[in-house]
Amino acid sequence: MTTSPAPDHTPTHAGAISEEGYHKDLGRRHVQMIAIGGAIGTGLFLGAGSRLQVAGPSLAIIYAICGVFSFLILRALGELVMYRPTSGSFVTYAREFLGERAAYMAGWLSFLNWAMTGIVDITAVALYMHYWAVFLPVPQWAFALVALAIVGTMNMIGVRYFGEMEFWFSLIKVVALALFLVAGALILGTRMPVAGHTTGFHLITENGGIFPHGMFSALMLLQGVVFAYSGIELLGTAAGECEDAREILPRAINSVIWRIALFYVGSVILLVCLLPWTEYHAGTSPFVTFFQALGIPGIGTIMNIVVLTAALSSLNSGLYSTGRVLRALALGDSGPKALGKLNRSSVPYVGILTTLAVYLVGVMLNYLIPSRVFEIVLNFSALGIISTWGFILLCQLRLRAAINRGDIAPTGFSMPGAPYTTWATLGFLGFVLIMMAFDYPDGTITIGAIPLIGAILIGGWCLLDRSRHRA
Repeated sequence: MTTSPAPDHTPTHAGAISEEGYHKDLGRRHVQMIAIGGAIGTGLFLGAGSRLQVAGPSLAIIYAICGVFSFLILRALGELVMYRPTSGSFVTYAREFLGERAAYMAGWLSFLNWAMTGIVDITAVALYMHYWAVFLPVPQWAFALVALAIVGTMNMIGVRYFGEMEFWFSLIKVVALALFLVAGALILGTRMPVAGHTTGFHLITENGGIFPHGMFSALMLLQGVVFAYSGIELLGTAAGECEDAREILPRAINSVIWRIALFYVGSVILLVCLLPWTEYHAGTSPFVTFFQALGIPGIGTIMNIVVLTAALSSLNSGLYSTGRVLRALALGDSGPKALGKLNRSSVPYVGILTTLAVYLVGVMLNYLIPSRVFEIVLNFSALGIISTWGFILLCQLRLRAAINRGDIAPTGFSMPGAPYTTWATLGFLGFVLIMMAFDYPDGTITIGAIPLIGAILIGGWCLLDRSRHRA
């Protein structure tokens, strides 16, 4: 028997309530900017500095490869969203297509992802604040704590306010990158020198070529680049609070690929053609480095404010996502019941507060090991991202199989090339895990921690199962 995609059973006007109890207050412009914000984050603005230092111009190739597979993952998620828009996103899909145990694993591993990402973001905020000499005496952990307080307060407001904040955060990022691309292209086109260097592709060939440290060094960056795209799956979560998800989401998803090509690949190519890649360093945004080199008064400060906004945007999105994911787990008895509670604004406040408690661990790490915290949590975040994306792909395979059997009607937004592209993307994620194992010491430790993470998940499932039987 053929069935149509699961309906919303709700009107599409602003203020409507979804089946899950959320206000459907996100409009077209909110979703479009959430899509952009998810594709442009701390991984580009801050992480690109250390990646350029390690891999040089080959970073553009790594961004392009990861970008293609990230787009395929987003298309897989898009097919699932068109079947059933839900704020539970991949947790809900895993429950339907893979079973409750899979939903439990998908949700808590996603929580690991965003918990670690949030620690990266508050660390980035602290590093950005130390750009200004007046703030150098202030310890890194203090800035991390202030960022946490600000964004935590923001997320307790209704979803429309979250959408507005994310809209303006993302707009600032897009405008800044667009200005960099325009300015960089003009400088490159006119061969205007930057910091005493003649601009052009010769800066690549004269400084070791595309792979200055070899291809293996470039491949070692895969997990870091995967982190750069970690917010793309936020679109699936936002679908449950979107006025008309099936109309808005396809266009937003399809536009991501050119954003990746322009903002990531295009930016890196320009950066290495405007200055030698050896000028970029970890801990400093490469965009700040470039604008400082131009010698324009105040431009470095402006750009630093932009990248500070990007970090706060990512932190804001992470709290939004984890609150909804934890509530989806609670509604399926895969998490404590308290996580399912909503406040008067239909915000899952207990889930958000739980995430904030984990972020406080990040503040402590910034106090204990401020110089190492970024790379350590980045690797664990990549592990959470890979598992989340893996579950999305497995759910899409099950959905497509059901469509092929005639059990579910086609969604009208199928993943291109599936199931072959789905399996290829799963293989790519597996390859990223292998490369992480060779990234000693942080990546090796992260892969070595997988059995421990698995044991914790199994222990949590047993405790939940015992409490369910008691009830």
